[in-house]
Amino acid sequence: MSVATAATKRAPSAPSGPGPRRVAARLAAMPQARKVGWGGVALAVIAAYITVPPITIRTPVPSILLALLAVTLGAIAVRGGEKRHGWGAIVTGLACGALAVVFTESGAGNLERVFVWSALVAAMLRYATPLIFGALGGVVSERSGVVNVGLEGMMLAGAFFAAWGADVTGSWIGGLVVGMAGGAAFGLIHAVFAVLLKADQIVAGMAINFLALGVTGYLFVRIYGTEGTPDDLPEVPDVHLPIGWIPFVGDAIEQLNLLIWVALILVAVVSIVLFRTRTGLRVRSVGENPLAADTAGLSVSGRRFSCVVLSGVLASLGGAFLSIGFVHTFNENMTTGRGFIALAAVIFGKWAPGGALGASLLFGFSYALAQRLPAFSPSAATLFQALPYVLTLIAVAGLVGRSRPPAADGIPYER
Repeated sequence: MSVATAATKRAPSAPSGPGPRRVAARLAAMPQARKVGWGGVALAVIAAYITVPPITIRTPVPSILLALLAVTLGAIAVRGGEKRHGWGAIVTGLACGALAVVFTESGAGNLERVFVWSALVAAMLRYATPLIFGALGGVVSERSGVVNVGLEGMMLAGAFFAAWGADVTGSWIGGLVVGMAGGAAFGLIHAVFAVLLKADQIVAGMAINFLALGVTGYLFVRIYGTEGTPDDLPEVPDVHLPIGWIPFVGDAIEQLNLLIWVALILVAVVSIVLFRTRTGLRVRSVGENPLAADTAGLSVSGRRFSCVVLSGVLASLGGAFLSIGFVHTFNENMTTGRGFIALAAVIFGKWAPGGALGASLLFGFSYALAQRLPAFSPSAATLFQALPYVLTLIAVAGLVGRSRPPAADGIPYER
C-alpha cells in the first residue's frame, strides 16, 4: 500500500449525517471571505435590531459603529473575491445603519406600536400563506420544465371559485373543492398550450392571467352584481392551540387559520416528494434532461402536463385562503400581483420548496411591516405599501445570473 493511499484511508471524511455535524462541515468548507461577508450581514441586522423593542437603545452610536464594522467586513469580503456576499454586507450595513438612526429619532411609543413581534410574526404568516401556495405551484411546474407565469391568474381563479363554491354549497370545504377545481381548469388550459401545442410559455402564462381576470370579473358581476358576496360567506376555521403561555411563540401561533398550517405542511410534503421519492426523481428528470427521460421510457409530456395542472391546484389554494380564509369576501383582482411575487419567491428560493418558503416568509414580513409603518408617518402610508414590491425587485435583481433554473425549464420538448 502506498503512503498516499494510506493517508487517504486515514483521513477523516466530512460528516454526512443530518443535524449540526452537517452544518459544521458546510461552514468549514465555506471560503473565509464568504464567512466574513455573512458576518457583516449579521452585524448590520443587529445594528438595526437593538434600536427597536424589546431592547430599544435610544442612541444611534452603537448601531452606527456596528454598521460601519459591517461595511468594513463587506469590503474585506469583496477584496477576498466574494463580491456577492461582500456587496450584500455593504448594502445591508448602510441600510440598517440608516434605519437605526431613524428608529432612534422616532418616539418610543411609535416603536412599541409597530414592533410587536408576536403580532408581526402572526401577520407575516397570514400574508405569506398565499405566496407559499403559489410558490409551491411554481416549483412543481418549473421542476418539470414548464415556466408558469400564470400563477397570478390561477390564484385569482381559486379566490373567486372558492368564494362562489362556499356560497353555493354552504360549506368552506365545498368552497375549497370548487376553488381547486377552478385552479386546475386554468392549469389545464396552460398545460394544453405550453405542453401539447408547444406555445411560448411566457406568453401562454400571461394569457392565463388576463383570461382569469376577465372570467372572474365577468362572473362576479353577473352573479353578485353590485352587492358583492354575502356577508355570511362560510369561512375556513382557525386552529386554536393551548400554547398561549409560551413566551413569544405562543402569542404568535396559538390561533392561526387552518390553511396556514396546510401550507407549512405542504412545503415538507412537496420537498419530500420531489427529492426523496421515485416520482420526484422522474419529475426532475424531465425538467433537467427530457431527452434522457424519454429514452428511459418516461412520458415527458404526461409528466409536465400533470405537474402544470397540480401547479394550478396549489396556486388556487392561495387564492382560496385570501377569499374564504383571510378577508372573507371576494373582490375583483383581489390577488393584486401576489402571483408574480410568488414567482419571484420561486426564483429567490432557487426552485426548492424550502427556499420558496423562506422567500415567501420574507415577503410576507414586508407586507406585515408595511401595514404598521404608517404609525411613523401617516402621510407616507401609500409609499410604505410599495415595500413588498420594492423588496421583490431587489431580490430578483440580486439573483440575476446567479440562480440556476432546471436545465430544460421553459424549453418545449420535441420528441
